Amino acid sequence: MKKLILMLLMGLRALCCPAQRIVNDEHIKNQQERMVFKQWDRDKFTPKPGFLGLNPYYWLTWALHPNYPGSDLRPLGPQGPQTQRIALALAMSQADQAYQLHSDTLKAQALMKASAFSGLLSDMDPLWQLYYRYAFAPLLSTPENELEGAGAKARAYLISSGLYSWFAEERESLLERLQTARKTTLSRGERLLSYQRMLGEYHKLEAVWEEKKRLAWKHISISDAAGILHKSGPKLSPASRRDIAIADEILKHSKL
Repeated sequence: MKKLILMLLMGLRALCCPAQRIVNDEHIKNQQERMVFKQWDRDKFTPKPGFLGLNPYYWLTWALHPNYPGSDLRPLGPQGPQTQRIALALAMSQADQAYQLHSDTLKAQALMKASAFSGLLSDMDPLWQLYYRYAFAPLLSTPENELEGAGAKARAYLISSGLYSWFAEERESLLERLQTARKTTLSRGERLLSYQRMLGEYHKLEAVWEEKKRLAWKHISISDAAGILHKSGPKLSPASRRDIAIADEILKHSKL
């Protein structure tokens, strides 16, 4: 029994060993090399037709594929699918680079326009940094004592008459307009024109306020003189009272 099993195993080994041998067929080797890297040359296809085309191996091999030797089927050949794929990939890569360049250009232009229009970057404007920032410095800073330079009587008169509150409201309104112009999305030209217009209004407001403080002394002098005359002498004539009333109206209701 053991001998029978051993003979069967040896027979199976003998049958399997030829299948495990490496096939060294020259035609298959040439075809593999040709498909991968070597030149596609129909004259190198084997088997050959032989004398008068009577080689039977030729007909057994190429009878069903007569156009095969003349068709370059290399994947990396001049017209192979891999060559076309690589060429298409290169073309798409160049197109992507062109689109990327165009996109970057549009992005740079958009950022430049946004920086010119956006109120968030208005402080970076060269004219603001070189001129308007210093011109509006008194308006942007914390208000100092606007009654400085006026005497005690002049201060009391400016406050009681409402002139000081009027000046403070006008100053605050101008400051709010300036801050709005700085933060609002505008073109650079419109923003600079608004700066220049408000700067002129600010200078005019300051000049009017200084004039009101100067005229306050005249009003106080007239009032003091009227009080003295009222106490020590005859009553003021209607014309004098009218002059005092006119002076009060000029100081109270004068505008920009």
